[in-house]
Amino acid sequence: MDRRHFVSALASASALPALSVTYAPDAVRRLIDATQVAGDRPLPDFSGLARGREAEALAGDEDFWEPIQRAFDIDRTWVNLNNGGCSPAPSQVMAKLERDLRFSNELPVIHMWQTLEPRIEVVRRELAQDFGCDPEEMAVTRNASESLITLIYGLDLKRGDEVLISNQNYGRMINAWKQRAAREGIVIKEISFPVPCTDPQRIVDAFAAGITPRTRVMEITHITNLTGQILPVKELVTMARARGVQTFVDGAHAFAHFPFTRDALDCDYYGTSLHKWLTAPIGTGFLYVRRDRIRSIWPLMAQNPGQEGDIRKFEEIGTHPAANHNAVAVATAFHRAIGAERKVARLRLLRDRWAKRLIAEGQGRVKVLTPLDSPWGAGIGFLSIEGMDHDALGSWLFNKHRVVQTPITHAEFRGIRVTPNVYTTLDEVDQFSELVLRALREGMS
Repeated sequence: MDRRHFVSALASASALPALSVTYAPDAVRRLIDATQVAGDRPLPDFSGLARGREAEALAGDEDFWEPIQRAFDIDRTWVNLNNGGCSPAPSQVMAKLERDLRFSNELPVIHMWQTLEPRIEVVRRELAQDFGCDPEEMAVTRNASESLITLIYGLDLKRGDEVLISNQNYGRMINAWKQRAAREGIVIKEISFPVPCTDPQRIVDAFAAGITPRTRVMEITHITNLTGQILPVKELVTMARARGVQTFVDGAHAFAHFPFTRDALDCDYYGTSLHKWLTAPIGTGFLYVRRDRIRSIWPLMAQNPGQEGDIRKFEEIGTHPAANHNAVAVATAFHRAIGAERKVARLRLLRDRWAKRLIAEGQGRVKVLTPLDSPWGAGIGFLSIEGMDHDALGSWLFNKHRVVQTPITHAEFRGIRVTPNVYTTLDEVDQFSELVLRALREGMS
């Protein structure tokens, strides 16, 4: 008997009634109300602090951002500028997660499966609302890798079919495609594009040039994990669809980083992590599959009979903690309280604060490979310093000065990736800048 059927059977035999997966609006509000989810740690009134001011005006207002920073329990003995890998969650989110984990542990077969597990439907609806899709197109997953590898392995392809990707796609996705190619004889083609790029047509043209009559699928990275280059997703989708090519988008670094909706992309599939820019618990993500395509995608693990056209078939991964995905509702509420436009304005300000300073004071040796003063970049930044060993710089920053960042070596560029988040302070960004300038002027001693 599969887990979901077991839960139903257990409910019918138990004195405790099963929770319905259909929630009234007032029930949703109660679920994510601060007093319900976080006990004595209510959500800060960020909107009240904004006082109707525009996002750009608030970006540098420390009176607005200071309570947001305090909402996270962070080890401030380190300067964490690698939040693009995995971000800490707000205290309110952790309170919800910890409470549900303890409750689940008291009697998992009832508390986890019967009481907590059905609340995934609330999370599904909240995520669908922000992404702009039907909840029946939204699967809750553990991370972007799970979401995207579901697509990579789940699309029907045959020997000789071509898949078009970029050489700036995330390494795990490239490796997954290569493994499928080795086993099944499909062909992987990689294109390249320059960074930074502020002319979206150059990227569209690069992908278009790689399409042949045998191209079946094109994977698009919404914003690269390397330099923070945002790609023109809708233009790429339109171009590919006109040639009969399916598209799916790796949005691991995009969702809750900068505002957009499904309609702004028009892709067939989308996968993302939620423990990056949404600051949800570690081990959360989602997979969007356009409704008319659900039936054609094979899930990672076998679906139950009757689930062929059900988005929930992609959630059949065996036993896993319901507490993780349920706390996503609190992270979503926290994100909305900040405001998507305010958030990206702040992230761009933090990026510009170090990037423009290093360009101005870096003796002509510093290049930033992220589009600045452009809609094609956001909070992720990437610097390259002429004549400097970036691995050595990264080690010096980390080991001697407790500054966490990400040295990156790519076939076409080398440098340091910098990813602040909403809890990053101006002082922390300035400390990073001063250390890099010191390394430029005095060396790493």
